[in-house]
Amino acid sequence: METVTITRLGHQGDGIADGPLYAPMTLPGEVVTGTVRGAQLDDIRIVTPSSHRVAPPCRHFKSCGGCRLQHGADEFVARWKQDVVRNALLAQGLEAEFLPIATSPAFSRRRATFAVRRTSKGAIAGFHARASGVIVDIPDCRLLHSELLAARPVCEALAMAGASRKQALDVAVTLSSAGLDVAVEGGKPLDGALRVALAGLANAYELARLSWAREIIVTRHPPTQHFGATQVLPPPAAFLQATEAGQAALLADVATITRGARKIVDLFAGCGTFTLPLAQDAEVHAVEGSAGMIAALDAGWRMSRGLKRVTSEARDLFRRPLLPDELFGFGAAVIDPPRAGAEAQASALARAALPVIAYVSCNPVTFARDARQLCDRGYRIGPVRVVDQFRWSSHVELVAGFMLDSG
Repeated sequence: METVTITRLGHQGDGIADGPLYAPMTLPGEVVTGTVRGAQLDDIRIVTPSSHRVAPPCRHFKSCGGCRLQHGADEFVARWKQDVVRNALLAQGLEAEFLPIATSPAFSRRRATFAVRRTSKGAIAGFHARASGVIVDIPDCRLLHSELLAARPVCEALAMAGASRKQALDVAVTLSSAGLDVAVEGGKPLDGALRVALAGLANAYELARLSWAREIIVTRHPPTQHFGATQVLPPPAAFLQATEAGQAALLADVATITRGARKIVDLFAGCGTFTLPLAQDAEVHAVEGSAGMIAALDAGWRMSRGLKRVTSEARDLFRRPLLPDELFGFGAAVIDPPRAGAEAQASALARAALPVIAYVSCNPVTFARDARQLCDRGYRIGPVRVVDQFRWSSHVELVAGFMLDSG
């Protein structure tokens, strides 16, 4: 047995001792013992606990891989997530003011992808165990909305109908205004018998919509989402912010940053999370790589009343970023890229010299890289807000404003 002191947390939420040696479910300052296996410490026992250690609120914490930080006090986790962003900026030579963190409450996740597998006795739906292909049932999960958690029997029935014993299903379940919107990947190829069985399950479980391998099997009720006052019907498995509280926090800051702009460009716009609420006060041009999501956004706008003009285009912003001449005339930009960030688009934005940019990110490292480009071109980074939609995980989201320095 080895005795070590945990010095810090890594980006995945594991404690790290000198070596480096990774120790899951530990906190900085703790003295622990364990068995060294490569760079991992196993069979861990806490000798001297941190003052920030708390009893995990979920009984599945030790077995389920969905959460990594339930053993840390909320205040500690909030500071750590802010420090992840602060340190990413410092690595690029940048500093910023931080607003209070916005943490989503427990039981508020409105979308989740369940891992589902047939077994010798039936089927099991849940989340993967830590660093394992084993699926753990999570009947008392403290992250998921109660209606989402109640979808596990639906997932198991889908596995019995259309999964092989060799491959697990990925079942994405999203709460909508009309009920559960379910999209399945990894199942058997569709044939007539499977279509009939799936339609029967959708009716039996009163699903709003059921899709199989991106093909819609049945829509009993349109599973719309609300973006501001606008209803949008997204395509199956389309991106949606994980919690309503998280979406509201991001939108509030984006609206504050872009306030006063009469014409806004929304890059990586999705189905209109920011576009449609911002269109209450400004004309918006939305750009998104998915043609299906852009079509949903456009249809939602056309069915709305009282919004200003919204234009849209489907365009791969990684391969074809909007160039400075295309950005001419916009008073503000909103950009919400995936984890890879938007290096090429950030470069074009910096050269276009728009007065204001609202940057939403789910990866502090790529955000800081892109922020460096903007600051090198005369932008000043405004306050940063960390938005913790994925409570108790190591995932960090944020929103920040960039103002062009007139001096």
